[in-house]
Amino acid sequence: MATQTCPEDQVEMRIQQAVQYKAEGNQHYKQKRLREAISRYHWALMHLRGLDPSEPTPLQAFGGEKAQLSPEQVERLHSTECDCYNNLAACLLLSEKVNYERVRDYCLKVLDRQAANTKALYRAGVALYNIGDYDRALHYLTEAAKLCPNDAHVKRYIQETEQRLSQYHQRERMMYKGMFAK
Repeated sequence: MATQTCPEDQVEMRIQQAVQYKAEGNQHYKQKRLREAISRYHWALMHLRGLDPSEPTPLQAFGGEKAQLSPEQVERLHSTECDCYNNLAACLLLSEKVNYERVRDYCLKVLDRQAANTKALYRAGVALYNIGDYDRALHYLTEAAKLCPNDAHVKRYIQETEQRLSQYHQRERMMYKGMFAK
């Protein structure tokens, strides 16, 4: 006869498995095997899906109950999710064809929970810069610079973003000057 695990044990097993997949993803990332790393980070997130007590699940509409998580489990869940989304963004930025919208979305998920996450701030800034949203890019990059004032990559992107904004405002002034000139 098979032993059954209680919902609390299943929650702990899912969190532990997600942490394991994240660790495997980190190993693949270090070995520059991005496709495998991305896959492991997604697996980790899938193991965590539906566990967050602050988010409703589809089963609740049918009377399903969520397992109760301890504060430590909630912290591990959120930390693992943020790490996975941040690591997915890092992988995507190294891809041949970068999906900057997805990088932005992943970083914003991290920043919703960890507003002072320097890597997510920087990556969100890079993504927004490449999307062409220079005002928001500058905001995130400036926040990253406050936390890491000596980071050369952040400084470089701030400079490039300020140059793009300056060019944009210069073109805008010329356009309006031409519209209202007699």
